[in-house]
Amino acid sequence: MTTVPSVQPPPTAIRPRVVARTGLYAVLAANAAVVAYFFGRAGFASNALIVLGRLTGLYGALLMVFQLLLVARLPWLDRRIGMDRLTSWHRRVGFGILWTLLAHAVFLTFGYAESSSLDPVNQLVDLAETVEGVLRAVVALGIILVVGAVSGRLARRRLSYETWHFIHLYTYVAVVLAFTHQVAAGTTFTSSSAARTYWYAVWGVALASVFVGRLALPLWRNWRHRLRVTAVVPESDNVVSVYMTGRDLDRLPARAGQFFLWRFLTRDRWWQANPFSLSAAPDGRTLRLTAKAAGDGSAALRHVKVGTRVFAEGPYGAFTAMHRIRPEALLIAGGVGVTPIRALLEELHGHAVVIYRVASDRDAVLYDELRELAHAKGAELHLVTGPVSPDKLAPGELLKLVPDITDRDVFLCGPPPMMNAVLGSLRELDVPKPQIHFERFSLAG
Repeated sequence: MTTVPSVQPPPTAIRPRVVARTGLYAVLAANAAVVAYFFGRAGFASNALIVLGRLTGLYGALLMVFQLLLVARLPWLDRRIGMDRLTSWHRRVGFGILWTLLAHAVFLTFGYAESSSLDPVNQLVDLAETVEGVLRAVVALGIILVVGAVSGRLARRRLSYETWHFIHLYTYVAVVLAFTHQVAAGTTFTSSSAARTYWYAVWGVALASVFVGRLALPLWRNWRHRLRVTAVVPESDNVVSVYMTGRDLDRLPARAGQFFLWRFLTRDRWWQANPFSLSAAPDGRTLRLTAKAAGDGSAALRHVKVGTRVFAEGPYGAFTAMHRIRPEALLIAGGVGVTPIRALLEELHGHAVVIYRVASDRDAVLYDELRELAHAKGAELHLVTGPVSPDKLAPGELLKLVPDITDRDVFLCGPPPMMNAVLGSLRELDVPKPQIHFERFSLAG
C-alpha cells in the first residue's frame, strides 16, 4: 500500500468524545424536563401509585427514544464516541427501559386496583379489555422482557449473534406498540395537542435517525462506491488480506483505525456481516482488510473470488487520530490487532513508538510492512515475543521501552486479555485517561 499525505488536524485539548457525550446527556436532560412539564400540566391523579405509574411510563418511553438514537449509527456520534461505547450504553439503557416499564405496569395495576374492588390480576385484565391501547402495551412489555432475558450475559454467551440479533429486532415491534399505546391512552397527550405534537416530533427524529443511519446511508454509499474484490492475499497459514476497489473512494469518509461491517455477496455468505478493521490507511483508490481465521466468516475470506461484490456498512469507530491530544504517540498491538495499528501508523504525524506483542516471530502478521513503514516515518518499532507469563508489557517493561510514556497518546488494540493487562499497566504508570485510546471491536458484531 502506498503512503499518502493525510488531512490530520493537529492534536487538540478539545476532546470530541467529551463534546459528543455532553451533547447526548444535555439532549436527554432537556427532554426529561419537557416531559415533566407536560406531565405536570396534565394534572395529577389522586392515587400516588397511578401518578408514579404514569411518570415511569413516560420516562421509560423517553429512554426508548434515547436508545434508538444510540443504535442509529449516526456518523457524527460514532466517530466521536465509538460503536463499542454506544453499544455498551445501549445495553445499559435497555435494562433501564425494562425496569421503568415494569414499574409502570406494577404501579398502574396496583394503583387502579386500590381504587376498585378488583385484585391486581383481574384489574390488569380489566384494563386490557376496556382501555384502548393497554393490550398493545402488555404485548410490548412481554417482548421487552424476552429481549431483556436473551440480552443477559449468560444467555448472550449461549446464543449465536444471528439468533440474538433476530430476537432483538422484535424490539422495534415493541417500540411501535408502546408508542401507539401512549398517544391513545396517555393523559399527558390526550389532554394537550402541544404535548402530542412534541411527542410525535421526538419519536419522528429518533426513527428517522435509525432509518438514515442503519438503512439509507449504507445503501447510498454502497450504490455510490460499488466495491469489488481485486485481490485475496494470504499473509500466513491463518491470516488473509482482501483488497477492494470501487468508484469515488476518495469521497468515502473513512480514516485509519476504523472498521466496516463487511458482507461478501456470495451465495453462501451474503447474509453474514463481519467487523474487520482497515489494515491500511485509505488512499482514495483501494481499501484493505486483514483478518485471522477465527470463525466461519473470517475463515471463508481465503476463498473469496476476485470480482466478488462487497456490501460494506461503515466506516465505524472512534479509534482514530481525531482523538489525539499529544504531539507524540505510542501504538501497542497484539496479534492480529496490528491491523488498525498499522493503518494508524501510516496516517499519524509526529514521533511514534510501536510495540507489537506476539507469541513468536511467525505470528507477527504484516511485520515486514510495519518495519518498512516505521523506517520511512522515523518511528521506533519493538517486536515483543514470548509466552504470556511473565508479562512483558508490565509497567516496568513499558517504561523501559517508552520512558516518556505519560507524555504520549497511547493507541491499543489486541486480544481482550492483553488489552485488559495493558490498560492496568497504563493506570499504574499514571498515563492520563484522555490519552488512552482503544475500542473493543467484538461488540461491533
